[in-house]
Amino acid sequence: MGIYWEVLSKFAVFHGRSGRKEFWVFTLISLLIEAAALVLDIVSKTPETFGFPVLAQVYVLAVTLPSLALTVRRLHDTGRSGYWILLAFVPFIGMLILLYLMTLKGEPEENRYGDVPGSAFALADAVT
Repeated sequence: MGIYWEVLSKFAVFHGRSGRKEFWVFTLISLLIEAAALVLDIVSKTPETFGFPVLAQVYVLAVTLPSLALTVRRLHDTGRSGYWILLAFVPFIGMLILLYLMTLKGEPEENRYGDVPGSAFALADAVT
């Protein structure tokens, strides 16, 4: 859960790098929270807005910016520009390519986007 809060605390940080673990833990916890919100919407019979349950909408809106920032940092970890996130606008195939990129190992050494996530240098930068 610490990784989840760390990502939320860097909600608008689009520079630097994020590792696979950080990305996938945040994604898993987000999906679980969204599922719980959907269940609460169904059980409590909250009114729908634009065809979607209200609690789920609120949660998705709340984590949109942190998710975008995390995805850009994850792309940076693989040595790619954050503009690769625009693949999400290509129907179907774009999301598959982006999903594949999220599964790749990060570059093992420092790249133009920063130090290796979890390294002593990256941790020192986070503290200061």
